[in-house]
Amino acid sequence: MNPRAYWRFVVVAARFLPLLLAYARDRNRFLFFGPRRRVTAEQRRKRARTLLDTLLTLGPTFIKLGQLLSTRPDVLPPEYIEELEELQDRVPPAPWEDARVVLEEDLGPIDERFDEFDTEAISGASLGQVYRAETEDGSVAVKIRRPGVQSLVEADLRVIRWSLPLLMYFVGESRAFSLETLADEFEKTIREEMDYGREAEMLTEIRANFADNDRIRMPNVDSSRSTDRVLTMEYVPGTKITDLDELDERRLDRTELAKTLQRAYLQMIVEDGVFHADPHPGNLAVQDDGTLVFYDFGMSGYVDPFIQDRIVDFYVAVADQNIDAILDTLVEMGTLSPEADRQVMGDVLELAIADARGEDIEQYRVQQIVQQVEDTIYDFPFRLPANLALVLRVATVVEGVCVTLDEDFDFIDVATDYLREEGYLADTAREYVQDRAGEFQDAARSAVRTPPKIEEVLDLATNDDLQIEVDLRDSQGIISRFTRRLIYGILLASGILSTSVLYAFADVESAAVAAGLAALAGTLLVYSFRKRRGIRAQPQFTRQSLRERREE
Repeated sequence: MNPRAYWRFVVVAARFLPLLLAYARDRNRFLFFGPRRRVTAEQRRKRARTLLDTLLTLGPTFIKLGQLLSTRPDVLPPEYIEELEELQDRVPPAPWEDARVVLEEDLGPIDERFDEFDTEAISGASLGQVYRAETEDGSVAVKIRRPGVQSLVEADLRVIRWSLPLLMYFVGESRAFSLETLADEFEKTIREEMDYGREAEMLTEIRANFADNDRIRMPNVDSSRSTDRVLTMEYVPGTKITDLDELDERRLDRTELAKTLQRAYLQMIVEDGVFHADPHPGNLAVQDDGTLVFYDFGMSGYVDPFIQDRIVDFYVAVADQNIDAILDTLVEMGTLSPEADRQVMGDVLELAIADARGEDIEQYRVQQIVQQVEDTIYDFPFRLPANLALVLRVATVVEGVCVTLDEDFDFIDVATDYLREEGYLADTAREYVQDRAGEFQDAARSAVRTPPKIEEVLDLATNDDLQIEVDLRDSQGIISRFTRRLIYGILLASGILSTSVLYAFADVESAAVAAGLAALAGTLLVYSFRKRRGIRAQPQFTRQSLRERREE
């Protein structure tokens, strides 16, 4: 076993012990017994700042852990989320001589691989640092893994694993499962981010998806000078996206920039299924012609098709202000516990939408809705899927950048236009009609199966020692007539609704077919009432008739 891991365990335990003792006293005032303590929002915020300082002190692994925790409202209260969102992965670069060892071990002598190499790092992070160099093909940015960081991360991962059983006691059983899944997710994420070979593959894949979009620019990878510890990319300069004065001086349309950014992420998440997951302002820039530049693909991920479909449903539900549909989608995605109080959550969403509307009823933002939901979600523990946590975080960060560019930016309007252009709204309408048709078929089958099931139940009826044998005859066709009318009524209502939906979202021909089916169902419904109106049933058996049958 690595001795470094044991020493790190002691250091980490000493740093976290005061916080853990405070949490334990929240459960039992006198640590092992006594009533629970009431913790105010201000106390939680103070503890969150202490946690932030602790993570910064412990170094690269725990800085990354804090960034991941900021995307997990199922693990931490809102005050912690807000504080950890400010955690910046910016640390002084390691000495050049140490970085040089890594570079030359992987690529060989610098003078042979680069025409020029600037030994002053242009940026430094907890896991790596970036330098600028020149090659025969032009300027490049060279990202080098921080020397010694892998052994430190491996030691810290062991410490986290050893600490989990102890941590479970302090946080209680309700979030034990979430913490275990978080540990698995974190171990996978940080190892992926240290693997520059994977980052090169993700960058290449995402870049290819935008090959035909001249408004988006992503660096090209120099694979001949890249390894698992060194990533060489095309150097693409640009103005930081939140440098508003510089953007205005260059006379760039900030509203169009916001739309471009939002549509790019909608394409990545909804269409492509692979996305850049770290869209903070330091990783976004703008060129003089308004082209949007993306940097740093170390944090990126995939979205499975099921989640993609649910995200589309979510956007459509928000655009329609359909609270029930929003809640249903959140439950299906796993972001909201099925046991949560729907009335409470519905009130939260309604307040969030009303608060975001302002003077214009159409102006509201997804960020405020998601934030309100996250604030309430902490009271309903659940497992938040790892990639979905990244997607939710990306959505809020992107919306924040867009609002910085244009304070009146309409997130939903852009999303709705994108979904309509890509055909998702029309698909949603067709799927709705198909779903309703399936429901009507089920209803028809159920109606047909009802008479024999009633007969079976009555056959099993008993009264003390008397066994009742039932012979139910529908001599007047009551059940059959009632079933037909029910089916015709359902088909008529479905036809009218389908006609309206298809006319609004599809084409006139489809709407005409639906209208014809509705007219046919209406005619049959009217005809079913012609011979006899109402239902008057006579009992088919009585106690007296049963007694007479037994005597016979």
